[in-house]
Amino acid sequence: MARDAERPLRADAQRNRDKILATAVRVFTEEGLDAHFERIAKEAGVGTGTLYRNFPTREVLIEAAYRNELARLCDAAPELLATMPPREALRAWMRRFIDYATAKLGMADALRAVVASGTNPYAHSHEMIQAALSSLMDAGTAAGVFRSDILPTDMFAALAGIALASGRPEQRAQAERLLDLTLDGLTTVHQGSPDT
Repeated sequence: MARDAERPLRADAQRNRDKILATAVRVFTEEGLDAHFERIAKEAGVGTGTLYRNFPTREVLIEAAYRNELARLCDAAPELLATMPPREALRAWMRRFIDYATAKLGMADALRAVVASGTNPYAHSHEMIQAALSSLMDAGTAAGVFRSDILPTDMFAALAGIALASGRPEQRAQAERLLDLTLDGLTTVHQGSPDT
């Protein structure tokens, strides 16, 4: 029986769900479609019955894990802006974007299986990411630290390119350098640079 979408989960049930989703991303990234529910349940510290109650099919679990990663990325923007200056907030968010993209690349086969089943896990993904990125860039532009001629769509294209070129875990050092280079190109005044 499906959980009523309007009724919030108890705190312990929400913790279990969060652990299952985080573990599922990691296991599907490592094993693709060969990932076993039993391994996911064991590594999440829950019973197999708990996993099946929340996610009755492999496709439901894959889609929920992907959407959870997307929500974590997008929900981070206001949290980062509330605790950091705009430049640092955007840089922290960019790092999270690469984490999200790395997970998405790792889950590619599993996500293709979801699409083949007739579900679109990517519905609204682009819009959600653009909204988060726009809020970060708008804050930086308003603070005078970001150029106003660079659009969020430009920044998204740059980040997507970095993710495609350097999105594997073993390429992380290169991805970090490319993120710094991209942020430097967006910044109006390079912080810490002497005037020439």
